[in-house]
Order: sequence, then structure tokens, then C-alpha cells
Amino acid sequence: MTLPHRTPEGLKTPKAAAVAGILFSVLLISAIVLVLQTLRLNPRDPGDWLGAQSWKVALALNLIPFAGIAFLWFMGVLRDRMGEQEHKLFATVFLGSGLLFVGLLFTSASAIGAILITHAALPRELAGSVTFTLARSFAYHLTSIYALKMAGVFLLTASTIVLRTGITGRWTAIVGYAAATFILIGSHFMDWTFMIFPIWVLMVSIDILVREYRRPEKPA
Repeated sequence: MTLPHRTPEGLKTPKAAAVAGILFSVLLISAIVLVLQTLRLNPRDPGDWLGAQSWKVALALNLIPFAGIAFLWFMGVLRDRMGEQEHKLFATVFLGSGLLFVGLLFTSASAIGAILITHAALPRELAGSVTFTLARSFAYHLTSIYALKMAGVFLLTASTIVLRTGITGRWTAIVGYAAATFILIGSHFMDWTFMIFPIWVLMVSIDILVREYRRPEKPA
């Protein structure tokens, strides 16, 4: 007699999404704070942060891959949570925007990492050169325009999923819609706009965790 296959419930509980979301938020917020302390969010950055302060950027770049991995887990558990309520259109946009966000974030971080390596090899020749301007502008546009826009699209679809599944409070979806609108329309006005996305994920994750701990346990 063949026993039915069972998926471990521990991998499918909302707590997994909460933990992954909190980890992603903490790592990405830490990386953003380190970057904002050193880099100028401007495609014409002169590169005066290279040198004594570059260790902060290097540390931020080392945090970003782990943030991306945690975000992929967060996406996977949220999508699993949809279950039979999964809508093909929203599921496709949700998954696609999330993957594009991670891919663009990694590519941008790689461009900044290349600047650090090149500066270590040619410290007197990089800053102010055409090569530096090209690499810095490339990283700026990837992050501030394309990755941010994908984050906004992800917020829209994730907020819709929250409303459909009830995994968190409706207020998180309303905040998500407002945040997505601001990111998609006004992301060029303030340097800290990128902080909005991980802060929303953090709020959703904490709300999920609180709801799970308040939920009465099922009798064995």
C-alpha cells in the first residue's frame, strides 16, 4: 500500500513568509543605509566616496545577495499561500516583477562591485574617468529607475494578493497601493524612496507573524 505524499506543513505556513520577509527587509534596509552614507544617488557622482568610506559600500554589496535569497523565499511562500485562489494574471505579474527586481538589484550591485575592484587596481585613474561615469550611471539607472519600478509593480500585485487571501490586514494592502503609486510616479524626488519597499515587506511580515501567534492552536 502506497502512502500519500505529504508536504511538510512547516514549509507552507505563513510564519515562513514572515521570517523570510523580515530577514529580507533587515538586510536590504541595512545595505541601503550603508550606501546612503557614502554614495551620492546621482548618475554624475564624482566618486569621492572611493577610498576610506568604500568599505561601507563593500559591506552593503555583501548583504544584498542574502537579501535577494530571502526575498525569493518570501515570494515563494506568499504564492503558495494563494493556493486555489491563485489568479494566473496576478501570479504571473507577481512572480515576474519579483524576479526582475532581484535580477536588476544584483546587476546594479555587480556594477558597483566592479567599480570597487577597478579602483583597488587603479586608484589614481578611475575616479572622474569615462569608465567610472559609465559604470556609475549604469548602476544608478538600473537601481533608481528599473529596479524601483519593478518593486512598485510587485507592491501592486502583492497588495492584491493580500486582499484576496486575507493573510494580513487590509490596511497593509492599502499602504501597499499608496507606496506603489509613490514609487511608480515620484521615485525621482527623494533619495530614500528605495526604503519604502523593504519597509512595506517588513510591516507585512510582522503582521503575519503577530496574527499567527494570536491564532489558537488546533487540537491534536
